[in-house]
Amino acid sequence: LLQFLLLLKQTRNATDRGLVLDLGGPESLANLGTFENIVHGKDKRNSIRWILDWTLPKPLEIQNPTNPKSKPLFSGNSLGMECEVGWKWKRPWIYQMVYEFNDISFWLKPNKSKKNEFSDLETNAKKFQFVRNPGRPWPLPPPIKTYLFPNEARNYYQNSDFLADFELAYETFMDSLYYLGPLREHPKREYHWTGSSPKDVGQRGEHAVDAILAARRDEETRSLGYKQRKRTFEEMIAHWLNELGLISSFELKEIAKETNLYRAMVTTSPSSAPTALTDVGFGVSQVLPALVLLYYVPEGSTVLMEQPEIHLHPAVQSGLADVMLNVAKVRNVQIIVESHSEHLLRRLQRRVAEQEASSEDVKLYFVSSQRGRALVSDLRLNEWGEIENWPDKFFGDEMGEIAAITKASLKRKISKRKMEQSG
Repeated sequence: LLQFLLLLKQTRNATDRGLVLDLGGPESLANLGTFENIVHGKDKRNSIRWILDWTLPKPLEIQNPTNPKSKPLFSGNSLGMECEVGWKWKRPWIYQMVYEFNDISFWLKPNKSKKNEFSDLETNAKKFQFVRNPGRPWPLPPPIKTYLFPNEARNYYQNSDFLADFELAYETFMDSLYYLGPLREHPKREYHWTGSSPKDVGQRGEHAVDAILAARRDEETRSLGYKQRKRTFEEMIAHWLNELGLISSFELKEIAKETNLYRAMVTTSPSSAPTALTDVGFGVSQVLPALVLLYYVPEGSTVLMEQPEIHLHPAVQSGLADVMLNVAKVRNVQIIVESHSEHLLRRLQRRVAEQEASSEDVKLYFVSSQRGRALVSDLRLNEWGEIENWPDKFFGDEMGEIAAITKASLKRKISKRKMEQSG
C-alpha cells in the first residue's frame, strides 16, 4: 500500500506526460519493475483500479464560469478520484478516470466505437452540464498520468476550466506525501552543509542533518502541545532522543568557522564528555531521520514509514509510538507505518487505554497471505485499547512458546531428578 502511494507520487512528478504510470528505477521512490509485476496474478488481462479520497486543507469553491458573481456551483472540502489502468497496445492504458467532489462526479466518457478515444465530458450533477464550444465536436484523447484531464477538455468546452482545480488539489496532496525507507545511512564523522533546505530527509535519511541545519538557520520552533513552551527545532530533536533513553544531549557543531563542516555531538549521560555520533550506539543514527522527518514536514502532511523500528531497542520502539502520537495530535500529521514491532503496537494500545489517544485516531491493519492473495484485515481497536478481532498468531504463538518452554523445562527437571535418585 505504501509502495502504491509512492507510485502515484512519482507518476505525478514524472516529466514525461505520456507516461501513464511511472514504475520507477533504482533511484526512484518505488522501483516496481513492469506492469506485469504489479497487476494481480501477473496477468496483463487484468487491470488495476483504485479509489483515493482525501480532505482538502481548506474548502474549495467552484464558481459558475458563465456568471462569476453568482453563488458557487459547488463547494466543499472532500475530494476523491478513481482510476483504472489496464494493458493495451503494449503499454499501460487508462480505461477510466473520475473525480468526485462532494458526491458529484466528473469523468471522461469512453468512446464505444473507437477504443483509443473518449467522446465527452460527463457529470451526474443535477444543475450543471458541460457545454461544448461551437465548431469543436471532436473526440477527446485519454487522460494524462492517471489524474489529468487532456488539454482538449478545457479547449472544447465553455465551462470546464474548474477541472484544473481538482488536478491542482491532487498534485498538492501528492506533494504532501513524505517517505522514509527501512534502511538508513550510517552516521558520518563530518557533514558538509551547502546551505540547502531539503524537502525531506531522503529515503535513507541522508538529508536529516541538512534539514536540522536549515531549520536552525530559519529559526524554526516546535511545541509538544498546548501551553507548552516553544523549542528550537534542534532542541526538539534532542528532547526526544533524551526521552527515548538514547542519549543525554545532542548538538550540531561547526568544526571551524566558515567551513560548512559540522559534527553531530552527543553525550550519553549528564556527566559524560561530548562524543561524535559515530562513536555511540547505532540506534541513535537510525531513529534520528524519523524524528527529523516528523517535525520537519509541513503541518497537515502525510508521512509514510517502513519499519522505523529497525536496529532499535524494544524500549525505544515503544517510545517511538509516543513520538508519533504527539506529532499527529500537535502537528496534524498523518503517519502511515508498516511495522513488525509488537512493542510499538502495545504502546499504542496502552495510550488508548490511558485515554491519552483516541481509538478513532489509531487505525490498525493486518496483512496476511491466503491462497496466494494478500488479505487486509481491519483490526478493531476499542476505547479500552483492546483489539477485538486479534488475528491468530499475530506476533507468533506467544502462549504456545511459553507452554513449550514450561513443558521442556519440566521434562528436563523430572529427568534430572530421576538420574539423581538412581545415582
